[in-house]
Amino acid sequence: MTVDPIKQLARLIADSKYLVVLTGAGASTEAGLPDWRGPQGMWKQWNPTRLASLSAMREHPIDFYQFYRYRLSKLREAKPGPTQRALAALERAGKLRTIITQNIDGLHQAAGSTDVVEVHGNLEHADCIDCGARYDAGVLDVEVNSLDDVPRCPRCRGLLKPSIVLFEEALPAEAIRRAFAEAERADLFMVVGSSLEVGPVNGVPAHAHAFGAKLVILNMSPTHLDPLAALLVREPAGRVLTAVLEEMGIPLDSERSTGTTGA
Repeated sequence: MTVDPIKQLARLIADSKYLVVLTGAGASTEAGLPDWRGPQGMWKQWNPTRLASLSAMREHPIDFYQFYRYRLSKLREAKPGPTQRALAALERAGKLRTIITQNIDGLHQAAGSTDVVEVHGNLEHADCIDCGARYDAGVLDVEVNSLDDVPRCPRCRGLLKPSIVLFEEALPAEAIRRAFAEAERADLFMVVGSSLEVGPVNGVPAHAHAFGAKLVILNMSPTHLDPLAALLVREPAGRVLTAVLEEMGIPLDSERSTGTTGA
């Protein structure tokens, strides 16, 4: 007899004492943000090394800053989607401990989640690459048509960089340390909306499994860790998680915010 995946996932979550979730771009596309790595993703249209790398910032600054102004505009339009809202509801119900996210949009916090490990940073700030001063990302919201327009630090005139991990940059050591530490504590680890293509974060679910966690993969396309999963669900994450909440009798609160936690 086939077991209903909604009921099966609800039971796994109900029985769990330490649920950790890893979210990827699929969680944010439901909220209206562009997909970057999928078959129709933005990196199929644009060259990431020219738009989203340290080299791009230094060698093609006009293109770089115009691109991130565009990304900021998209974030301002975004609201928490069903995945972010459902995960926040699970946390409020005491059934979710930590979210590890590859996303930079702050939508988990906007939905009400409080323990979020951002392994790729957050676009709500900008940092000076010379003196390290931090500013609200609004400083990047300028029209850049010439080198004179490039956003610079008011203190030292250094270039201002979005507070996210660019291509050619290492991931933040503390965020990666915490991600693997939380994986070791998990008894249930759920992947939501991630193709698990980007390292080292794509190794976190296998690390959790090696430490005894049951693995759930909720993603529209296959991943290399599918053979390890106790449950695979190939349906839209927000729809599944909303149904799981209903099965568990956990209310899905209305959106707590009209946008992201930052720019």
